[in-house]
Amino acid sequence: MKKFHIGIAGCGPAGLSVALFLSAQGHRVTLVDQLEEPQPIGSGLVLQPTGVAVLASLGLEGDIRTLGVQIDRMLGHAHPSGRRVLDVRYDWARPGRHGLAVHRAAIFNVLFDAVVRSGIDVETGATVTGVQEGADLRPSFDTEAGRLLGPFDFVIDALGSRSSLRQQIWPRHHIRELPFGALWASLETNGGSSVSAFSSSTLEQVYSRSSKMVGVLPIGRITSSGSSYTAFFWSLKQDGFAAWKAGGLDAWKDQVCALWPETEGLLSLITDGRDLTFARYGHHTLMVPHKGRVVSIGDAAHATSPQLGQGVNMALLDAYALAQAFAGAENPEQAFKAYARARRFHLRFYQAASHVFTPVYQSDSRVLPWLRDRFFVPATKLPFVPTLLGHTVGGTLMPPGIEIEQSGSGE
Repeated sequence: MKKFHIGIAGCGPAGLSVALFLSAQGHRVTLVDQLEEPQPIGSGLVLQPTGVAVLASLGLEGDIRTLGVQIDRMLGHAHPSGRRVLDVRYDWARPGRHGLAVHRAAIFNVLFDAVVRSGIDVETGATVTGVQEGADLRPSFDTEAGRLLGPFDFVIDALGSRSSLRQQIWPRHHIRELPFGALWASLETNGGSSVSAFSSSTLEQVYSRSSKMVGVLPIGRITSSGSSYTAFFWSLKQDGFAAWKAGGLDAWKDQVCALWPETEGLLSLITDGRDLTFARYGHHTLMVPHKGRVVSIGDAAHATSPQLGQGVNMALLDAYALAQAFAGAENPEQAFKAYARARRFHLRFYQAASHVFTPVYQSDSRVLPWLRDRFFVPATKLPFVPTLLGHTVGGTLMPPGIEIEQSGSGE
């Protein structure tokens, strides 16, 4: 394939990683981001073996492992019974397998530093609002300031779930807003007394039915010489956010402590409502993630709740699959189709699984949490169920399209 000039909208993990892949193939790449200085948005997450494998293929595994925390288990208890209602171990899929909990800023820094080292063009302070085709059909980015960026041979939409490009190219496609979101905070804990009651290798959660949930996740460091952080999250309905703000921080802390007293030390680190960020979630999937000279990856192409912890990992897999498609195609159209085929089954499975699991842990249902509390852990004693669960959370129950080798999965 000849070399192209490619415009990429968005400097999240999807945009940064696909820029690195395509630049390494010899294409000219221009990244466009709305911020004057590109930076991460969000708190902590778990890189599954699939996501780590993608970073390994970019030569960045060692960098991210230096910053992250090995996660061996996901554990949840019901309140007030104390019954285990979630217990999944990564090594159920394969001995030695684990996740890697990281701060979003750590992923961003590792990828963005690699972009800078690669000499990739980055256009900042430009809010992309759409695309415009020239007489030669080559697209340019429309920006909020009225400036055109381009033209490019084709463009990649990595703007996330609220993408303006998707709204233009697929105007009839809509996101289904999920009732529940979450309040997030990244707390500077440095392994002190505020986290002494929690495991250093476990994502821990406590539930009251499925309408209330509080979680704690160690997420490591942002820089190699920096402090260590712990992610704290609280499930909250989207239409309840205004009432939460009006209710005041102290009343909310009392509610959290009543559900999980061990969080008191962490809550003491939250001194202002602005220490917490409210994340809203939606569900959507572009059945065909390309049209003309525009192709979508990451949350711009598909999004769901974070219940299975696959979001950033799916974005990284998209970037890898698109680059692999370009390496083996004769033209961009062929590459776009190959990318869509490569991601179809893995993506559809995890979108469907997230759709099924979300109301079990985030909903107003009384029946689903009752069933969960009584049958989930006993089911893990049945043959093959632990293996299936381990592969599900690790992102490998369906073939992910990348080799999960020892160096890429922590095995």
